[in-house]
Formats: sequence, C-alpha cells, structure tokens
Amino acid sequence: MLERFFLVLLLAVAVPAQAVEIKDDLGFTTQLPAPPQRIVSLLPSLTETVCELGACARLVGVDRYSNFPASVNALPKVGGMEDTNVELIASLKPDVVLVAVSSRVAERLRALGLKVVVLEPRSYKDVQRVLNIIGQVLDVPDAQRVWRHIEAGVAAAASAVPASARGVRVYYEVASGLWAAGESSFMGETLTRLGAGNIIPASLGPFPKINPEFVVKANPALIMIGQRGSEGLTQRPGWDRIDAIKRGRICVFKPEEGDILARPGPRMAEAAQIMAKCLREKVSS
Repeated sequence: MLERFFLVLLLAVAVPAQAVEIKDDLGFTTQLPAPPQRIVSLLPSLTETVCELGACARLVGVDRYSNFPASVNALPKVGGMEDTNVELIASLKPDVVLVAVSSRVAERLRALGLKVVVLEPRSYKDVQRVLNIIGQVLDVPDAQRVWRHIEAGVAAAASAVPASARGVRVYYEVASGLWAAGESSFMGETLTRLGAGNIIPASLGPFPKINPEFVVKANPALIMIGQRGSEGLTQRPGWDRIDAIKRGRICVFKPEEGDILARPGPRMAEAAQIMAKCLREKVSS
C-alpha cells in the first residue's frame, strides 16, 4: 500500500506542466512549455490584467507607465514604447514578455530567444479576448470572472445616469494635439453604454486626430479632457462658440483618473463610474 502511494506521488511529480500554444494579436503563435513564472509587461493595461488574475508576484519588470497596483512600482522599469531597454529585459530572464501591438520591440526580443506575446485591447470585445489569452498564458481558470465584474460595474454606472443626461453629445479628448476617443474605441463604447452620444463617428477610427474646426462644427454639449491637455482649452480659436464651453460643461480629469480612463482592462467599471459622475454633475444639473 505504501509502495503504491509513493509510486503515485512520483508520477505526479514527474508529469510536466502542460504546454500551451498562444496566438497573439499579430497572428504569431508562441509555445510556452509551462505557465510562466517570470513575466515582463510592456503595457499598463496588460500589467493590471496580470495582477487582477492573481499573478502580480510573477511580474519581474514593467514599462515606465505601469503604476497600478502600487506593488508594481517597486519593479524594474524597462522604458516605454519608443525607448524600451531590451538589454534590461533580457537580463531579467523572463519566461514571457507581454508587448503592445504598437510597440516595435517584439522582433528584437524574439531575436534574443525570448518568448513574446503581442496584445493590445482597444475595444470591449478586445478586452474580453485578451483576458482569455492572458488567462491561458497564466494557466488561470475562469479569467472571465474579471469580465463579468467589468460588465456588472458598467451596467451599475449606466443605471446611475439620469434621463436628463442621456443623449448628450460628448467630445472626449484623450491626448493633446486633438486626439479623440471615437465611437469604436473602448472609451467611446463606455459613453454609448452610459447613454451619451459621441461627436466622433466610428468611421474615423478608435482614436483619430481631429481638426479643431470639426469640433466647433459638431458643437458638443459636454467636453471630457485630461488635466494635462486642458490648459488653454477655452482659448482655442472659435471654441468660444461651442455650447459645452459657453455653459461650462467641461470635465477635467485628474492624472490618476486619466490613467483609469485610458486603460482597457480590469478598471473599466471604475472608468465608467468616473464618466457617469461627469454626466450627472455637468449635464443633469
């Protein structure tokens, strides 16, 4: 009986972790022989997703913009999209590197023999898909529990928007230089779910660069903008004719709010609550 117990135990130890094959957003297939224990993330939304799935302790390096949860601030920072420190990443000996589609570093990392998975969520559908993929990478069961939490939180935020604020036309400037959130972006989809309109149609893409005169002609009733880009907003040529500016309907988001709003990941329900609060305070009042 005792011999049989030790035989079963030996077999259990000898069975290797199941390999997984991951197809990323560029169509590249990466084989991971076992769930990675050393991970580098080069996109804040991916960092937050790894942590929300309970694998924060497996992160050994992150990009300079990853700052949530607070524990990741103690990790080595490996640069941004334009100045990624490839040598530092290699020195961290990661089992896998999570990279944004818009980054150009994937091939350089692969040339060093590193495993790379390229992911970049831009819509609600993308977020749900990326959750599944990272769940596979981490070997975490039921990664969709995070998605269910997001959906429930967004629905709760929408229910808190009064009827008087529904249908209001919004201009959401996501970055200086008039980069806007279009209807097809995750930010635009949140606005839609909250019952608001968007002056930037889906046909212009998720985050188009807008001509300032376009905004004047569209005449939004509400403007959402980050603190960094809000300076001089009301002095832009012709913008004094915009209804939102004439009526003081401008929501200026603090940097920490901007981080939440700009990251398509686990904190999207919180982002919806921030937008809903803006609609309640600026439109329904």
